[in-house]
Amino acid sequence: MSLPSALQRSLDLLCCPACRTGRLHPDGGALRCPRGHSFDIARHGYAGLLTGTRATSGDDAAMVRARDRFLSTGAYAPIRRAGARMAADAASGPATVVDVGCGTGYYLAGVLDRLPGARGLGLDTSVRALRSAARAHDRAAAVAWDVFRPFPLADGVADVVLDVFAPRNPAEFHRVLRPTGRLIVVRPTGRHLAELRGRWPSAVTVDPAKEQRLHRALVPFFEATVTEQVAYPVTLTRPDALDLVAMTPSARHLGRTAVKGDGFLPERVTVSVSVLATTYRPR
Repeated sequence: MSLPSALQRSLDLLCCPACRTGRLHPDGGALRCPRGHSFDIARHGYAGLLTGTRATSGDDAAMVRARDRFLSTGAYAPIRRAGARMAADAASGPATVVDVGCGTGYYLAGVLDRLPGARGLGLDTSVRALRSAARAHDRAAAVAWDVFRPFPLADGVADVVLDVFAPRNPAEFHRVLRPTGRLIVVRPTGRHLAELRGRWPSAVTVDPAKEQRLHRALVPFFEATVTEQVAYPVTLTRPDALDLVAMTPSARHLGRTAVKGDGFLPERVTVSVSVLATTYRPR
């Protein structure tokens, strides 16, 4: 198969995850390093760089379908616009944007629309989500990778690292960012989706100490420069509300039957969207 153009343009960012020494080059339907380590390029367009034990926490097929349906409603568009605006404030022109835990590429595509000369690279463990991420934008490449492991990226290659509702690896964020680069972290507040969480007592909640833990994790590597709150009510149809729950980690705790079988959710429900978005500069 031919190498997707966005992946071709991102090869200079990548390094071999097996030996950590060699850059990757295309070889038929794979990427190969000078020492012979080889990694398949999926027919859906993403590169599978995961080695050894594979992560199992990525979104499954049902979660990805629910995510695609929900995000297509535009209910999270203000969050997407806020992240894109902060990225545009941090970089311009031919910037490189790395989206860690990119999911289906929804937020990365928003950033690339705002930065016409930029290129993007999304990392995620979910092959189902990566199928969407690889075609989310014509300047976005996608790679299968576990956020908690050292990234298969060279040092200092990113102008922006984007982390939206995703796990964080502060040391790796710092390593792959240029000294003038910026990290953008978007995370929920305690009010986020409170009306839905109240209907499912077993749903995942936001730890009240989350902000303190985030600060402790990032402060050795980063300094916050600006924080913006994005908060608004959104009225959802019952199917859209169920998709919203089904696309989150709560779906694993509740089970698919419990989510879809909720007969007491009204036909329309208004929920609170409440997130914080912060830009950080490397120390």
